[in-house]
Amino acid sequence: MNHRLRPHTPRRLAAACLALLCGAHMAAAHAWSLTLAAASRRVFLHVGNGTYDNTNGTINLVQVTVPTAQLGNGSPLAMTSNSTQATSLYGDNYATCPTPASQVMVGASYRRSNAGNGPASATLSVTSPSSLTATSGDTIPISQVSWTVSAPGSDVPNVIPAGTFNGGTQTLATVPANRYIENCHTFSYANSAVRAAGTYNGRVTYTLSSP
Repeated sequence: MNHRLRPHTPRRLAAACLALLCGAHMAAAHAWSLTLAAASRRVFLHVGNGTYDNTNGTINLVQVTVPTAQLGNGSPLAMTSNSTQATSLYGDNYATCPTPASQVMVGASYRRSNAGNGPASATLSVTSPSSLTATSGDTIPISQVSWTVSAPGSDVPNVIPAGTFNGGTQTLATVPANRYIENCHTFSYANSAVRAAGTYNGRVTYTLSSP
């Protein structure tokens, strides 16, 4: 158990979005799992820039531009982020994502009272479209985008695991009652085929739910 007050919003469902963009001219895996004091039932979720105990409508962007000389050569390309969220929203200002220009912090918590009101856990999931799409109608399969995870100083691996988007809804983690989990996601583009020139966009939605 790691201890590092309390991010929360009085809701039973929280959602946050992340935009993806690919342009073409044509990890140690650790996370933080932190204890929260029991309180009235609520969930809290942020992806990228977030606001403690409040709603933040920011939709952060990760993107990559594929150099002409590297089009479709099969070498994955790191994606950059416009997130500026370097410190944890847990309340201690811990630098969970020391380089947010290449990372996106994901944090989720679920709280309930000591009386045990509500389920024993909440579920964190992500929903993605089947493809990134250009205005021309050209597409790139969303499975070309994957992520690794990290969190400096933590000894609890894979609380929110690494993965690859699959064009559907993927369960990422179970958040136990009175627990906050967070880590940094670093995205990459597989670059496994030559694509038509253009800017390809898509949006994924992360959801934390407790029935």
